[in-house]
Amino acid sequence: MGAGHDHGHSHGGPPAGVSGTAAAAYKGRLRIALGITLTILVAEIVGSALTGSLALLADAGHMATDAVGVSMALVAIHFANRPPSARRTYGYARAEILAALLNCLLLLGVGGFILVEAIDRLITPAPVPGGTTVIFGLVGLVANLVSLAVLMRGQKESLNVRGAFLEVLSDALGSLAVVVSALVIMVTGWTQADPVASLLIAVMIVPRTLKLLREALDVLLEAAPKDVDMAEVRAHIMALPGVEDLHDLHVWTITSGMPVLSAHVVVDPARLDSAGQEKMLHELQGCLGEHFAVEHCTFQLEPSGHAAHEARLCH
Repeated sequence: MGAGHDHGHSHGGPPAGVSGTAAAAYKGRLRIALGITLTILVAEIVGSALTGSLALLADAGHMATDAVGVSMALVAIHFANRPPSARRTYGYARAEILAALLNCLLLLGVGGFILVEAIDRLITPAPVPGGTTVIFGLVGLVANLVSLAVLMRGQKESLNVRGAFLEVLSDALGSLAVVVSALVIMVTGWTQADPVASLLIAVMIVPRTLKLLREALDVLLEAAPKDVDMAEVRAHIMALPGVEDLHDLHVWTITSGMPVLSAHVVVDPARLDSAGQEKMLHELQGCLGEHFAVEHCTFQLEPSGHAAHEARLCH
């Protein structure tokens, strides 16, 4: 901000490093999900070795990435809630978004591996004992359903937790596919049901992963939050008494649950005395706090014509 007519004001909660990010409240639940995931992983590796089931091995491979993904989510929460510093003024809040992005890459990698292996098994079928596979598949399904229940609430509030939730959800679907394919093999003897189930697992992984990837990239590219209508924000601010114009309006997300807004507000010069500035700032804060899910705001109040004197980088 330049000198003279520049008045910044911050409103809302402190940075994530101070009060905790949206995912911080779900560390215990993530630990429970991690313990369940590791248990299923060991069981399915043993089951695949005993039965030769590709679908069971595919689900075990997915479990392994889940364990890595949930671990990354927990590590990211730890770093994201470290206090800010003079160099990192928001701390490491973005660590959670990076973890969600890495989860996406893991999921896509596993999906590709399963796809290749399933096609190969379709070309060269292998015998699979359906009964044993059903047992291991059911164990995985029940455990995954427990993990889903544990993470259900948190996935609505944090992209980081949602990444872990989607990992577990695709595992649950994978376990269901394992059970169904094993039952088909038991009833019909059609061994290709196993690689077909693997293909279904891969197909189910991709759409949800791409959606999460898009949301994570939106945060990293500092796009406006999807639940904030920029035109409506502008209209509300412009409707305040004394506001003549508005420019450099930006709304972005530091991490899940931490939207941020900044704007240059052109105000009638008669309202820029000390009392008028304070009143205007309270009105702006009230407007944003009452109508939009954005509470951490920075406003620059300036008189008419001031924008023409700002450096080009301020536009």
